[in-house]
Amino acid sequence: MNKKVLATAILAAFAGAAHAQSSVSLYGVIDAGISYVNNSKTSTGHDNLVKFDDGVAQGSRWGMKGAEDLGGGLKAIFTLESGFNVGTGAMGQSSTLFGRQAFVGVSQNGVGSFTMGRQYSFSTDFLGGAYSTGGNTVAGNYAYHINDVDQLTSSRINNSVKFTSANFSGLTFGALYGFSNAAGAFGGAPVTGTTASPVAGSSRAYSFGLNYANGPFAVGAAYTDIKYPGQISPQSMSTNLANVTFANTAPGSAAGTSQIRDLRTFGVGGRYNIAAATLWALFTDTRLEPQGGSSTTFTAYEAGGKYAFTSALTAGLGYTYMHMSGFNTGHWNQVDASVDYALSKRTDVYVLGVYQGAAGNNRGTELQAQIGSSTSYFNTSGAGSDSQVAFRVGLRHKF
Repeated sequence: MNKKVLATAILAAFAGAAHAQSSVSLYGVIDAGISYVNNSKTSTGHDNLVKFDDGVAQGSRWGMKGAEDLGGGLKAIFTLESGFNVGTGAMGQSSTLFGRQAFVGVSQNGVGSFTMGRQYSFSTDFLGGAYSTGGNTVAGNYAYHINDVDQLTSSRINNSVKFTSANFSGLTFGALYGFSNAAGAFGGAPVTGTTASPVAGSSRAYSFGLNYANGPFAVGAAYTDIKYPGQISPQSMSTNLANVTFANTAPGSAAGTSQIRDLRTFGVGGRYNIAAATLWALFTDTRLEPQGGSSTTFTAYEAGGKYAFTSALTAGLGYTYMHMSGFNTGHWNQVDASVDYALSKRTDVYVLGVYQGAAGNNRGTELQAQIGSSTSYFNTSGAGSDSQVAFRVGLRHKF
């Protein structure tokens, strides 16, 4: 009897130890609120818009991530993350179950991690969250740049392999490659055929990043190149480039004038903490090269700061100047202001205001304002208007 009791105790101990070495956690963010903008595109021009809007301070999501200890500092890791719309309950990212992230890999203490799946580029990983107004304040997706052309918030790469280093005294770095997964088109391929009978293309991507953080100071840089970004499904950027015209000379193209052959973006940012204040600055340079015709370049200069008046109350302010040159020309000025109040560690309420003004006449068309990283938020300001003013009251809960 004593031997049976001892054996049972030993087995229970081993089972407990094995269980402790593996973990799976459920997490998520729910963001909802009411937004207003004075000018939103209509069929006849523009009008004001009051709407229920979600995923502004952060995209609403739920996910699972886990790790299994394989011994010697080696772990198996995975993440599955799904976006959704709070207002309708629909899945995000073109109704893809795990459209935000889906990857599996291994990590080694003191070395880093190697992962495979649908993953963020280093423009999002190293720049978007740390050195932008959208990443540092509840202005979120209203503060990120037009159509997310510089890949700061939604740069998700399919069929990718990714290495991210461990932290070496504040220094981290990484590289990513996304395969086209198309026979005979390792470097990606455009849509061909006709509008009535299109033949799908494919996309390939690579990205590199470097970041250094030591005490109150941090600086980071990233480079991302995506061939045929319109062929990533679900999309990693908005393809509704309402202020951009491309002269596509490719005969028989099913994509018409909207097919982008190459998106190349580089950025560098810095951040500094001074007591209860945080300051940041960011520069990005993005070139959109069409399948035929001349390229357009977006250059963005951004600076901002936030101050924690108490542990619960924080105010933020950001300014962005975005310049468009090349085949298309024009510029935008945007100011973001926000106040965030934490009701608890996981729940906060916030108010924010945004102004954006556009200037320029782009190849005979008046340049329009567009607040938000996608036209899904307010659309453009519409014909006859070159500015937008928006306000929002929101609630965010993390679990």
